[in-house]
Amino acid sequence: MKALNLKPLDDRVVVEPMEAEEMTAGGIVLPDSAQEKPQRGTVLAVGPGKLLDSGQRGKLSVAVGDEVIYGKYSGSEIEIDGREVKIVRESDILAKVVK
Repeated sequence: MKALNLKPLDDRVVVEPMEAEEMTAGGIVLPDSAQEKPQRGTVLAVGPGKLLDSGQRGKLSVAVGDEVIYGKYSGSEIEIDGREVKIVRESDILAKVVK
């Protein structure tokens, strides 16, 4: 996987969304318009952390390579280096997937 040419600021995280489900559990193929937006993805880059009142940076609880679940309508979708990615604040991340 090619390195991402992007460095998020403060408490922002760059996430590559997983592919949307193309088929239901019953085997029905879904057209693009009916597919749910994925809410799960892999962290590609993290910012240095939110600047606190003390002048210190708050430590982020996610790291590159973590699989996360984020809010359905959170963040901004962009294309960088031919890849569709989402930039979200750490507070928009709901959970880390533990394997």
